[in-house]
Amino acid sequence: MSFWKICVTFCRLQITTKITMRQHEYSILGGFNRAKIGHWIGVLAALLSSVLIGILIFLIKLAEHFGWTNDLPPLIFWPIGAGVIYFALYYYFDNYFWRLEKISGLLKVPDLSGSWKCVGVSVRADKTLAEEWHAEIEIIQSWDLIRVRLRTEQSASNSTTAALIFDAADGYRLMYSYKNEPKATQQDLQEHRGFAELTFSKDLQSAEGEYFNGIRRFTFGTMKLSRG
Repeated sequence: MSFWKICVTFCRLQITTKITMRQHEYSILGGFNRAKIGHWIGVLAALLSSVLIGILIFLIKLAEHFGWTNDLPPLIFWPIGAGVIYFALYYYFDNYFWRLEKISGLLKVPDLSGSWKCVGVSVRADKTLAEEWHAEIEIIQSWDLIRVRLRTEQSASNSTTAALIFDAADGYRLMYSYKNEPKATQQDLQEHRGFAELTFSKDLQSAEGEYFNGIRRFTFGTMKLSRG
């Protein structure tokens, strides 16, 4: 395994240990290749590490000249410098840098994190409207992971898989499957799984889409989201 692959694995392990198991990876279709991000961060880390090592060597030589320290092998700073810099850069990119509006637009990966208000409408099999329901949606997102949590008065659901799609004509689309768990007081409702697809406006302040449920609850309908 190469040095940079070890760095990537280490960074992801460190980051994911601080995140609940509910969050999961998501696919990016039409956006920037994730593998290339790791490569460019590795190149930047190597350049910064070289500069840092140069400064350290200079300081060591200066200290030796004045007799302030024993002779230290300069190469011991290479793995430490590169590893620490890569971890810091990757952590910053994963949690902050990619969210910047211009960077997000360049990568074609929208920042959907935050609270959303949802108004849903159930549809009967004959396509007539059944009932309206309201929910709060919380989207937790980093460059690597995402979680879509929906809460109503009767139940809550969490995404299990997801994909973000860049569509130049319609905007960004989020497709995700979820697992719904009714509250203990809702004896008439059963745990079930479903799928939703949402298309977001270009300003990322609203979205519209559809959902359908299966396995113990065969229903479907529409959803409208707005920033909470």
